[in-house]
Amino acid sequence: MTTSTMIQTPAPTEYDRHYAAYIEPVAQEDVLRQLEAQARSTSALLATIPESRAGFRYAPGKWSIRDVIGHIADSERIFAYRALRIARHDKTPLASFDENDYATVAGFDRRTLADVGAELASVRAGTITLFRSMDAETLALTGTASGKPISVRALAFIILGHERHHLNVIKAKYLSEAK
Repeated sequence: MTTSTMIQTPAPTEYDRHYAAYIEPVAQEDVLRQLEAQARSTSALLATIPESRAGFRYAPGKWSIRDVIGHIADSERIFAYRALRIARHDKTPLASFDENDYATVAGFDRRTLADVGAELASVRAGTITLFRSMDAETLALTGTASGKPISVRALAFIILGHERHHLNVIKAKYLSEAK
């Protein structure tokens, strides 16, 4: 089955309050269409960043632009994996992850921004396919991740809002410095 209708916005009881900062700004949007549009706009944005700027860090200890894009890809993979597990009725509580530990060992700065961006685009294509395959009943399923309840549909909104948050940071903190 392919989802052809808009995915219903998750109720606040379907996710931990921590995720509200990602969900609330995108709550009234058609999440599947916005995931597709975001993939295009992110790709276009990354194409404007010269490789010489991709390693820029706006302050000591902050991630580079490549690190941020890699973090978005890693996080989306994890959020989509959580959605898959819950959608398949897996009741196993899902562990949290430390994004700083992941970024430390990922080696994104050993790669080109184009390569890291292509990885993100590939991850997004899989995410869209996954969510499009789900019906309303599946999207409403809940499980446990990081010790808190989470619904499949909340994860779709988190993915959209998480990337939007980080792209806004890139525009404000990384690209504005270049001008």
